[in-house]
Amino acid sequence: MPRRILSVTAVMLALAAGATSAATRGLLLGPASTAKTRAFKAYYDGHKDTFLVTDVSSKAQATTLKANYSAAIGRVKRAPAQYFVRGAAAKGQLSVFGSEPGESNYNPLWEEFFVTWKPGVKPVLLVKDDQIKSLAKANKLTLRDAHIVLNAPITKVGK
Repeated sequence: MPRRILSVTAVMLALAAGATSAATRGLLLGPASTAKTRAFKAYYDGHKDTFLVTDVSSKAQATTLKANYSAAIGRVKRAPAQYFVRGAAAKGQLSVFGSEPGESNYNPLWEEFFVTWKPGVKPVLLVKDDQIKSLAKANKLTLRDAHIVLNAPITKVGK
């Protein structure tokens, strides 16, 4: 009987060690390689972040951006905003994120909003989401939900 208990204990310890080892090793993703991909810049809170575009819920944008089309991500609700200026824009204007890694609401999926300056208003450089919302409230620009979701993970946070 003591031998049997020792055998069962040894098997249990081996299983536990294997499970612990598997959990701490991480995912088996396959061999790593380096690939070239297009990276873009956008503003967040006055600095520039670098991001990739992998998927989008608009077929037209997927073609233009050379990204994957995904109708499914278009059904995601409450993704943070990414703002894109259309029409007149200040020199050096980039898109503007509503969040970034490290923020509680960061998500690599973005709800696209189109920003348009009102007639007679001189465009200024937009670098913060709060700035955009404030100018919209002051009736200087309009915001339109494009009803498009973009999968664009931020890969480098600027300073």
